[in-house]
Amino acid sequence: MTEVQHSDTRTRLIDAAADLVAAAPGEDFSLRAVCDAVGVKMPTLYHFFGNKQGLVDAVVEHGFEMYVATKTVTEPTGDPIQDLRTGWDAHVAFGLENPGFYTLMYGTVRPGHSPAAQSRPSQMLHDLTRRAQEQGRLVVPAEQAAAHVLATNVGVTLHQIIASVEDRPLSIAVREGVIAAVTGTSPRAGTDGDLGHDLVEQAAAHPGLLGAAETRLLIEWVRRLREATQPGK
Repeated sequence: MTEVQHSDTRTRLIDAAADLVAAAPGEDFSLRAVCDAVGVKMPTLYHFFGNKQGLVDAVVEHGFEMYVATKTVTEPTGDPIQDLRTGWDAHVAFGLENPGFYTLMYGTVRPGHSPAAQSRPSQMLHDLTRRAQEQGRLVVPAEQAAAHVLATNVGVTLHQIIASVEDRPLSIAVREGVIAAVTGTSPRAGTDGDLGHDLVEQAAAHPGLLGAAETRLLIEWVRRLREATQPGK
């Protein structure tokens, strides 16, 4: 078998398994059915993947590749909080459009195991929360903010997949709730209003109004004022 044939056979096995997963979300699939779809014997499948878990891991990696492709199509706005909202919506949309892949990617839990392919979207999320932290817009560490967003995003998506019904109002409510929590802008935290926060949000959402350098300067000034006026300062 040539190197090209070797690669092609492996890809066809992954595609066949992916098709079975997509056709019956949440259901187990047969290795025999995968082999029959490709026209190979079981030893060939074991040669490439070792066992069924090896094939499942390859399908999960394929799912994450699809997911990252949908994320990279969207151009960043320059406002990390708005980009968190866009990323949240893209995450939910991918799950609802690809429930078979999504349940393997995020719904099948193995204690102590995190798919290597999950690192790319996780890094994209962490990059956003770090930028938000650099702009002084988080009240929790960037890593904690990313964990909050991911946990709730996955939970909302799985809930809708289980219900087999899209619940857009629920998704928006949870999205805004977690963003309010990590940015300190929940109704309880801001009952007296927060002019500084409003200025930062408006400037960051529309960087062209003041200019990039001026926007960064405004954000830094507001951050310093907040720190200087905190109780006990």
